[in-house]
Amino acid sequence: MPTPAKHTSLWASAALALVLGSGFAVAQAPAPAPDTAAPAADAPDAAAPAPAAEAPAGDAAGADAPAADAPATDAPATDAAAGEAARDAAGTEAAADLNAVTGPIAGPDTEVEIAPRSQGAQLTTEEQKVMESEVQDHTSKPQDQYEPALTTLAQEQLAVPGAPEGVPTLSQVEFDEANTIYFERCAGCHGVLRNGATGKALTPDLTRELGFDYLHSFITYGSPAGMPNWGTSGELTEEQVTLMANYLLNDPAAPPEWGMPEMMNSWQVFIPPEERPTEKMNDWDIENLFSVTLRDAGQIALIDGSTYEIRKVIDTGYAVHISRMSASGRYLFVIGRDAKVDMIDLWAEDPSVVATLKIGLEARSVETSKFEGWEDRYAIAGGYWPPQYVIMDGATLEPLKIVSTRGMIYDEQTYHPEPRVAAILSSHFRPEFLVNIKETGKIQLVDYTDLENLKITEIEAERFLHDGGLDSTKRYFITAANARGKLVVIDTQEGRLEAITETGGETPHPGRGANFEHPTFGPVWATSHLGDDSVALIGTDPEGHPDQAWQIVDSFPALGGGSLFVKTFPGKSNHLYVDATLNPEAEISGSVAVFKIDEMPGDGSDPEIITLPLAEWAEITEGQPRVVQGEFNKDGTEVWFSLWNGKDEESAIVVVDDATLELKHVIKDPRLITPTGKFNVYNTQNDVY
Repeated sequence: MPTPAKHTSLWASAALALVLGSGFAVAQAPAPAPDTAAPAADAPDAAAPAPAAEAPAGDAAGADAPAADAPATDAPATDAAAGEAARDAAGTEAAADLNAVTGPIAGPDTEVEIAPRSQGAQLTTEEQKVMESEVQDHTSKPQDQYEPALTTLAQEQLAVPGAPEGVPTLSQVEFDEANTIYFERCAGCHGVLRNGATGKALTPDLTRELGFDYLHSFITYGSPAGMPNWGTSGELTEEQVTLMANYLLNDPAAPPEWGMPEMMNSWQVFIPPEERPTEKMNDWDIENLFSVTLRDAGQIALIDGSTYEIRKVIDTGYAVHISRMSASGRYLFVIGRDAKVDMIDLWAEDPSVVATLKIGLEARSVETSKFEGWEDRYAIAGGYWPPQYVIMDGATLEPLKIVSTRGMIYDEQTYHPEPRVAAILSSHFRPEFLVNIKETGKIQLVDYTDLENLKITEIEAERFLHDGGLDSTKRYFITAANARGKLVVIDTQEGRLEAITETGGETPHPGRGANFEHPTFGPVWATSHLGDDSVALIGTDPEGHPDQAWQIVDSFPALGGGSLFVKTFPGKSNHLYVDATLNPEAEISGSVAVFKIDEMPGDGSDPEIITLPLAEWAEITEGQPRVVQGEFNKDGTEVWFSLWNGKDEESAIVVVDDATLELKHVIKDPRLITPTGKFNVYNTQNDVY
C-alpha cells in the first residue's frame, strides 16, 4: 500500500528557493553599516532542520484555484543581513514590538534589481540542477490544484487597514487586488484571517519578522514542501508578487460577520407553505430526477433520468457545491459557495425556488433532518465564513439557531478563530446532525429536539476533517481527515468515536464514499486520493468480520492522482468507478477507471483496471474535459459522469450502461455550462452510495 510522502522542512525549502534560477528580486534599502553587512544567503543556520511542513490538502466538491503554503514561521529570524541591520537600527525597544518592521522597508514604488544569490553561487551547476529537479511546478500536483478558493469573499471590497510606521501603505485599488489574489489562491490553506489552516500562519507578527525579501522570494520560487511557485510559474506577475509581499506585511483584511440581522435581511419566502400544493402536481419522474450543478453559470439543471431531457434550468447561488433532498423527497436544497441556500419544491406544477436564505459569505454544506418523526422539520447549513452553522425551518428556511464554531483545536488546545464547517450528515439513528469542524478536528453531534436548550456532543477526532459518508447500514459515519491521510469512524447509534485509521495514501477525498461487498473481506467502504493513484478499502462489518473492522484491508492503484470521487451502487452494481478529475494528463483526466468487484483479489495483488475514455466517447476536441463524479440512476442500471470543461468550451454528461460498460448516451446542450456534481433524487434522499 502506498505511504504518504515525507516533506522537506520549510526552512530548508526557503534555502532551496534561494538557490534556484539566476537571481531574485531584492528591495533596495539603505546600505547597512559595514560591520553588520553580509550576503543574505550566508546567514547562519539557513538550512537548519525545522518541523516538517504540512502539504496543501483538498477542500471541496469542485476544483478551485490553488492555495499557497506558507514560509516557516518558526524559522530563525537571522535569514538576511538586511533584516539584522533593520533590527539593529530600530533598537531593542522596536525589536520587542511585534508590529515593528524587521525586514527591509519596501513598497510598490521601491526600485528593484536582479542580484545573484550567493548561496547558489557556492553550488556547482550539477548540484543546482539536482535541487531544481526537486521543486515541481505546482500544476503537476493534483492535490495542489484543488485548494478551495474563497471566490465570493474575493468579491467583497474591504477597507484598507491602517499600516504602522515602516510598513508600506497600500491604496484601496492595490488592497482590493491583493485581497482578490489572497482569497482566490491562498486563503484555502492559510485562512481568511491568515491564522493558518493546512498551511502555516501569515499574521503580521510573523511576516514582518521574515521581511519583504524573504516573502518575495518564497512567493516567487515556492518550495518542494507544497508552496506553489507563483512567480516562476507565471501565475503571478513580478508586480503582483511585490504587491503580495507588501500585502502580507500589512494587517489582514477583516471580512464582515454575518449574524441574525443579516440573515433575516436576506431571507425570502416566495411561496409560503400554506399556498403550496398538497400533492404532486406535475408528471415528472421525481425519484429519477438528477440535480446537476452548472458551476460557473450559477445554476442547476434538472434532468430526467429516463429521457435525458433537461426539464428546467434554475438560477441559484454561485458555484453550487451540493444538492440535498428532504427526507420526504419533496424539497431539493442547494447551496452555493456564496452561502446562498435555495429550496425548490419538486411537487409544484412548475418546480421552482420557494424560499432562499444567505447564511454567510462562503459555504459548502447543507442537509435536512431525517430521523423518524422529524422528517423535513429542519435544515442545516455550514459556513466557511463566518465559521458557523445555522439550523433553519425545514419548510421556509427561516433561520432559527446560529452556532459559532470558533474555539480550541482538539489536540493543541489553542484557539482557532475560523474553523470551517465541512461535511454535514443527518443521523438515521438519533435526532442529530453530524457536523465536521475542519480546523479544530472536532465532530459535533447536534441534537435538534430542543433548539432553545441545544445539546451538542463534541467528539475529538482529527484535524482537517473534510468529506465522507455512511456505511451500508447507515450506522457508521466515515469521514476523511484529508491533510492527515486518515479516516475517522463515528458510531451514530451510540454517539461516539469508533476508530481513526490511516489510509496509506495522500489526501483521501472520498466524496460520500462507495459501499460494496468484497469477495474476500466482506462489507467495505472505499475512498480514492487526491495526492496519489491509490484506492483504499476499509472494512465496515464489526460483527461479521471483527478482525477487519475499521482497518484498511486493501489498497490498489487506479489511473492516477487527482481523484475526487468513487462510485458504485450497493447490492446491484458489480463495478467500482474511480475518476481522476484533477490529473494533469488529459488522457487520464478525461477517462474513468473501473474495477470488477467480484474479481477483486484478496491476496495483496492489484485488480485489473478497465479504462473508459469518456472524453473520446463524447467527441469533445477542445479544452481539457475532465471526468468528475459518477452518479447512478434510481435503478442502478446507468452511471452518469460530468465532462467538465472550460466555461467557454463544450461540456457534456456521459451515460454508461453499468452492465456492459458501454456508452449509452451523451447529453450535450448549450445550457450545460461547466457541469460538475450530479445528485439523483432517490439516491440522495436515501443515502445510497
